[in-house]
Amino acid sequence: MMTGFRLNLSPLKEPLGFIKLVEWLTAIFAFGTCAGFSGRNIISLFCGDGRNDTLTANFHYPFRLSLIPLIEGNTSLCNHTVSTTHLMGDASSAVEFFVGVGVVCFLYCMAALLVYLGYMHVYKDSDFGPILDFMVTAILVFLWLVCSSAWAKGLQNVKDATNADGIDATVAICKGSNITCAVTEFANLRTLNLSVVFGYLNMLVWAGNAWFVYKETRWHSQKFTSQSGPGRQQVPAPI
Repeated sequence: MMTGFRLNLSPLKEPLGFIKLVEWLTAIFAFGTCAGFSGRNIISLFCGDGRNDTLTANFHYPFRLSLIPLIEGNTSLCNHTVSTTHLMGDASSAVEFFVGVGVVCFLYCMAALLVYLGYMHVYKDSDFGPILDFMVTAILVFLWLVCSSAWAKGLQNVKDATNADGIDATVAICKGSNITCAVTEFANLRTLNLSVVFGYLNMLVWAGNAWFVYKETRWHSQKFTSQSGPGRQQVPAPI
């Protein structure tokens, strides 16, 4: 059996190769829309004496909010001296897990496309290749479900920590009867919302791809043979 590299672009015209190319692109969109994100919320403090103060909540990937200072130490706000105050929460584990799964899928798609386009003759002539491909694909379907759900919850925590209620709970003077805190300018979280959408989209695409990879395994061929075998009718021998 020849095992050398043979460039053949025809697999890209078939579901097995075409979906892998789609997975490569959707993985880029998934981790690219959240990694490197940086946003800012402007908080206005309306003091009881008619004077206003302003706070800036800067947050960014990987969203370790508890390490991001909202107020520097001994700052005077509405005639009150406020000590160092940080945002609440930490969504780093969820978003880093999400980005990690995306990067792994990105690299695996590149490796799989290399096999499909250059070593498809070896891939189809062996049992190991399709079975390994199917098992990895099934695992990645599960990982996309888990990491997308975790990041969706983490993103909601980021939103809760940076909105008006979160700021009220974080800044002590916002709880005063004569001081009102309000978020007057919100960061654009559209790309973060898209990252969650792309996460679940990746899960669906990989789940669909699992069927086409399964068809390449011996499990599918054996099942097809066993189902078609009993249906055959014996032709009587000529007299």
